[in-house]
Amino acid sequence: MRYYRPYFYITKHKKKLFKKVLVLSGYFVLAIIILTAGAFVYFAKDLPDPSRISERQITQSTKIYDRTGTVMLYDVHGEEKRTVVPFDQISQYLKNATVAVEDANFYNHSGLDFKGIARAVWGVLTGDRSAGGGSTITQQFIKKSMLTDARLYSRKIKEWILSLELEAKYSKDEILGFYLNQIPYGSNAYGIESAAQTFFGKSARDLTLAESATLAALPNRPSYLSPFGSHLEDLKARQEYILERMTKLGQITAQEADTAKNEKLNFTKSPQLIKAPHFVMYVKEYIEEKFGQDVVENGGLKVYTTLDWELQEAAEQIIEEGAASNQKKYGAYNAALAAVDPKTGQILVMVGSKDYFDTSLPSDCDPGKNCRFEPNVNVAIRDRQPGSSFKPFAYAQALEKGLTPETILFDLKTEFNSNCPADASANEFNGNKCYNPQNYDGNFRGPVTLRQALAQSLNIPSVKILYLAGIPQTIKTAQAMGFTTLKDTSRYGLALVLGGGEVKLIDEVAAYGVFAADGIKNEKTAILKIEDSKGNALEEFAAKPQKVLDPQIARTISNILSDNEARTPVFGASSPLYIAERPTAVKTGTTQEYRDAWTVGYTPSLVAGVWAGNNDNTPMAKAGAGLYAAAPIWNAFMKKAYELKSKNNLETASSFNLIKKPEQFISPKSTASSTKAVLSGQIFSENKVKIDRISGKLATDLTPPDLIQEVPFQQIHTILYYVDKDDPLGEPPGNPETDPQFFNWEAPIQNWAANSGWVPIQPPTQYDDVHVPENQPTLTIVSPSDGQTISQKSVNIYTLVFAKLGIKQVDFFFDEELIGVITQEPFQFNFNLPNRVTGTSHLIKVRAYDQVYNRQEAQARVYIAAPGVIIQDSQRQ
Repeated sequence: MRYYRPYFYITKHKKKLFKKVLVLSGYFVLAIIILTAGAFVYFAKDLPDPSRISERQITQSTKIYDRTGTVMLYDVHGEEKRTVVPFDQISQYLKNATVAVEDANFYNHSGLDFKGIARAVWGVLTGDRSAGGGSTITQQFIKKSMLTDARLYSRKIKEWILSLELEAKYSKDEILGFYLNQIPYGSNAYGIESAAQTFFGKSARDLTLAESATLAALPNRPSYLSPFGSHLEDLKARQEYILERMTKLGQITAQEADTAKNEKLNFTKSPQLIKAPHFVMYVKEYIEEKFGQDVVENGGLKVYTTLDWELQEAAEQIIEEGAASNQKKYGAYNAALAAVDPKTGQILVMVGSKDYFDTSLPSDCDPGKNCRFEPNVNVAIRDRQPGSSFKPFAYAQALEKGLTPETILFDLKTEFNSNCPADASANEFNGNKCYNPQNYDGNFRGPVTLRQALAQSLNIPSVKILYLAGIPQTIKTAQAMGFTTLKDTSRYGLALVLGGGEVKLIDEVAAYGVFAADGIKNEKTAILKIEDSKGNALEEFAAKPQKVLDPQIARTISNILSDNEARTPVFGASSPLYIAERPTAVKTGTTQEYRDAWTVGYTPSLVAGVWAGNNDNTPMAKAGAGLYAAAPIWNAFMKKAYELKSKNNLETASSFNLIKKPEQFISPKSTASSTKAVLSGQIFSENKVKIDRISGKLATDLTPPDLIQEVPFQQIHTILYYVDKDDPLGEPPGNPETDPQFFNWEAPIQNWAANSGWVPIQPPTQYDDVHVPENQPTLTIVSPSDGQTISQKSVNIYTLVFAKLGIKQVDFFFDEELIGVITQEPFQFNFNLPNRVTGTSHLIKVRAYDQVYNRQEAQARVYIAAPGVIIQDSQRQ
């Protein structure tokens, strides 16, 4: 028999059980809350402060721009290439596409998607991976910017905590902006701006709907879906999925979606974009040295350079075409060009080789050793011998010391080693290496002016110029003007003026800028401004002009180098050095065996230099001189530059053309008393000598003044005969023969003079041997005697005269007045005294001349006792 409890008892028991369960459940929930709160407190104590998220250090790449700031030359980055942009500078299409695919409920939740979290938890408990995840855009940003990717529950809790805190501190748009600037898009592109530039070559603000949907697809699987990869079909499928999501969410219309799906996408050809690569690497090296590699790669610097992109593009094309032509004609595989604004020192153009991206090297070459062309090598900053393009700096120093454009130098075959034969016939003598350079064309021109020597690039006069200017002084001048090499002066000899020292193309271009700027040096620079990631200026261009050369010397060099008439005898009237439309100063250079060809030229607004040759120093063909291998490239660039600047009204024709003419050249060190004929252009020296007309010999103190004449005698000598090289404006050297170069310079000149039919008339070396003491006449006044008193009205002067060479005449004087002349014996003279009584003494003087005007005098003082009478006439006896 079964026993049944009453119904009311069962009901009462269930109520008690439910109450117990309810209480236990409450305790459980409370425990969960306490544990959760404890966990939150525990994990939150070491978390970063979300309120300072905007101050975090974001890895950003450095951007290098041209001088306008509108052309990005290069994006320098480490592992992450990123440029942070403001939220309002991002396409709205991209914002909507990102929200649609990553977090459709983004603008409605508080940072966490609790339904998504529940699904994720259920999936973990059941092993159902299809249950989905729970990461919002806020959580994804937190994970990428403040936490690691470690798959740990503790990391997930921290992510939730920080997401809630971040949502409490910032607006939705701010958080979305943080996210879009943080996440990776593949190909080292971090952040949407870098992604837009990398894949579409445009800014994030300019993205179309189709491009936005494509980029929004990438964060899901950046490498797999890369536009540069091999899964473009999958990328396209995800793009279309995102467009459909945007349509479903009402962000776009179905028609807009269809149009975007059919839009052809133009991806950039390469994820690595670099413009003006040699210049960019030059700048990158500078900023890395100044700020460090880590700051450059990750600090988000903005570098505004001095590069003129328009001129750079033109130069790159001209170099490529010129190098191709040179390779065929002269076996010159490479070329480089640099250009500077002389008014500021700012580098406008730098092309370091014919093609930075060329992958084809000459056959059988080992890079860095024997390649005639290496694309990545920047020849514009490499040490190369400049040939004659260095000459103007020696000439400038010579002008500084006192020489003038008219100074005469002899272009004759000359030996410059004083230990070698003066006839320049030997290459080596008694163990000494001789030095007797030749001119470019092998000819010798005799006497030339300094102007002609520089304009025609004559080697022999130029070596003499360097000797007169001084090697250490010339190097000092060159360094002051901008050269950074040539530091050990002891290494260099007279060959320096012909390019015997290695220099950098960019240095020489900058140094020529001193001539263009009338002696003012503006230090070369590639930087206009550098800003940090927050826009603070770290470096900014400021002009610091410095006078390093006398303005008149600079203008004189410019005038000579722009004198087409002066250079025509060697280069021709219509050479590539001549630009008909505007005066342009220019100089070429060619090194031994045609290993380097240079041309550097300028106007007051632009200096450009060109190098042509082979990287490994392989000689070019003999025709590969600066005039033919480098000058045509220089000419083409200067004309193009003028065309571009005139077209854009950046520079008027007059300012571009103007080369100031110097006043009549007067050395800064000269004085009125220091002018020398040889420095002023006289080939012959005139030595005026006092000569006796009778004997034709040098006059002496006994030579009668009336027989003395100054006779000019012409001589011809080396400049060292008249000038002390250490003090050209000082007194002529007393012993010019002591100069070690004197005899080697003098011998060719005397040979030239003799072979030219010019015979110097040498002044006599003997002295007057006619007007000598033994030939002097003897003379005695017999009557009246000295001291005699005369009372008669007349006086008879009686003399005894004798001369070895015969008497020519005897003159008689009374009180210094000529009263009579006797030309034959007897030499007596009678005269009446004046018709007056003086009662005073008077002087009687007699002067006898022989046949060559030797003379003798005698005198007697007499006293007139009685009054005299006027003498009516004189009587000769």
